[in-house]
Amino acid sequence: MSDATAGEMPKGLWARAMWAAEQTPESRNRAVDLYRAIAILFVVFGHWLLVAPQIVGDEVKLTILLAEQPVMQYATWVAQVMPVFFFVGGFSNSLSWQSALRDPVKKHGWAATRLSRLLQPTVPLILVWAALTFLGGLLGMEAEQLKAISQAALVPIWFLAVYIVITVAVPLAWRLWQRMGVWSVALLAALAVIVDVFGLGLGHGWLRWTNYAFVWLAVHQLGFWWHSEGSKTLPALGLVALGVAWLAVLLVVFGYPISMVSVPGAEFSNTRPPTTAMLAIGSVQIGLILLLEAPAKRWLEKSATWARVILVNQMIMTVYLWHMTALILLIGASFLLGGVGLAADPGSGAWWTLRPVWMVVLIAALTPFLLAFMRFESGSRVAPSDQPGPARALIGALVTCSGLVTMAIAGLASDNAVGVNWIAVLAVVGGVALATRPALPGKSSA
Repeated sequence: MSDATAGEMPKGLWARAMWAAEQTPESRNRAVDLYRAIAILFVVFGHWLLVAPQIVGDEVKLTILLAEQPVMQYATWVAQVMPVFFFVGGFSNSLSWQSALRDPVKKHGWAATRLSRLLQPTVPLILVWAALTFLGGLLGMEAEQLKAISQAALVPIWFLAVYIVITVAVPLAWRLWQRMGVWSVALLAALAVIVDVFGLGLGHGWLRWTNYAFVWLAVHQLGFWWHSEGSKTLPALGLVALGVAWLAVLLVVFGYPISMVSVPGAEFSNTRPPTTAMLAIGSVQIGLILLLEAPAKRWLEKSATWARVILVNQMIMTVYLWHMTALILLIGASFLLGGVGLAADPGSGAWWTLRPVWMVVLIAALTPFLLAFMRFESGSRVAPSDQPGPARALIGALVTCSGLVTMAIAGLASDNAVGVNWIAVLAVVGGVALATRPALPGKSSA
C-alpha cells in the first residue's frame, strides 16, 4: 500500500494514479480501461499523421495523406478504432447502469453523472475557440478562413455528439438487451444493412444518416454482451471470420471504399455517415481484442503498469478534445517562423523522416492544454440526490448536441456582428449546464 490511507487522496498525478491502482478491486476488468486508452490514442496519433500541412506559395495547405497516398487507406483498418470505443463504452455503461438500478437515487441521476465527464470538458474548448474566432475577426481574418480553422480544430466533437446520444439511450438499449439478448445485436446490424441497401443501392441517401444510430448501437450492444456473459462466451474467432468475410464482400462485390475514414474526393464515406463496413471492421477488431483480453489482464496486474493506464484515462477526454487545437496552433507557429517543418512534400521520404520529431513536438504542444484543462474531466462533484433527473439530462444533452453538430459542420465563424456563431456556443454552454448542474442553485455540490 502507498503512504496514503484508503480515504486520503495523495497529491500529484502519478501519486494519485498509483494510489488508485492500489485501491482497485480484483474484480475490475482492467482490459476495458486499457482498450479505451489505446483507442483514443490511436485516434489522436492518426489525426496528427494523416493531416499533412505543407507550405504552398505563401499559404499553408492542409493535405490529407490518404488522398495523396491511397495505399495508406489500408492503414485505416487499424487506425479507425471507433468501434472499439463504442464496444468498451457498452461494457462500462452496462456495468454502471446495472449498479444504478439497485439504488433509486443513483438511477435518477445516472444520465447526468455519465454525461458530466463527457460534457463538462467541452465547455472550455468551445469558449476558447469562440474567443479565438472573435479575435481573428478583429485582426481582419476572413470569415471563411476562420470557419475552416475552427472546424478543423473541432473535428473531435462529431464523435462526441454521437456518443452523448448513445449514452442517454442506455436505459432503452438495456431494456432491448433484457428482452432479446444477443439477438438485439443482430436486429440492429440487420437494420444497418437495410439502410445501406436503400441508402446506397436505391439512392435514398437521406436514409443513411439513421446508421449513426443502428451501427453504433449494434457495437455498443456487443459491449452489453461482453459485460453480461464474459469474453469466454463470445465467439472471438467467429467475430473475426465474420468481419473479414463481410468486409471482403463489401469491398470486392459492392465497391465500398477501402478507407475507414473520410477521404476528400471519394464517392461516399464509410464513416460520415457510417456504413456496415464499420460493423465489419469492428467485428474483426473486437474479436482480436477479446482474444487478447486474458494476457492484457495479466499484464495489468502490476500496479505500476495499471497506474499508467489509470493516468491516461484520467485525462483521456482532454487529450481527445484538444489534440487538434494543438495541431492547428503548431501549424500556425511553424508558419510564422518561416515554415519550419512544413517544407517537405507529404508522403515523401523526407516527410516520413520528420514524423517522429513532428509527433514529439505535438505532444509538447498538447501538454499545456492537458495541464490547464484536465481538471474539468474529473466528473461531477454534485451529490447524487442533487443530480438532474433523466428528463433534464436528455434535454440538455440534445441541446448540447445541436450546438456541437453545428460547429462540426460549419465551424464557429459567422457573418453576424461579433463574427461568432453565438447561438451554437450558447447551445453548448446552456445544454451542459442543464444536463449536469444541480436543479436548484445553492445546493451542496460535495
